[in-house]
Amino acid sequence: MKHSNISLDEYLLLLREKGFKFEEDVIGFIYFGKQYTKASDQTIKAAIEITLKTQKHFDGSFYMSLLETFQNKNIESMKQAYTYVQQLGLLPA
Repeated sequence: MKHSNISLDEYLLLLREKGFKFEEDVIGFIYFGKQYTKASDQTIKAAIEITLKTQKHFDGSFYMSLLETFQNKNIESMKQAYTYVQQLGLLPA
């Protein structure tokens, strides 16, 4: 399913429907990361998804590290994010 056309709020609701029930502190941290890095919704959604796939749960420090890396590497799309983490060996190609 493509997530590129939905907002971060809608994406979080979609994850909730799939069984990922984030506590309010996690949601607050997700939005803190967005403000801190000034990342786009696309980048935030990629960081959340990759965090969940690699860590099997939401790990705030891993998420923040991804966001900062994506910003430093000028990664702005889900495709760029996945290509980058595959090159690092975090996810299979």
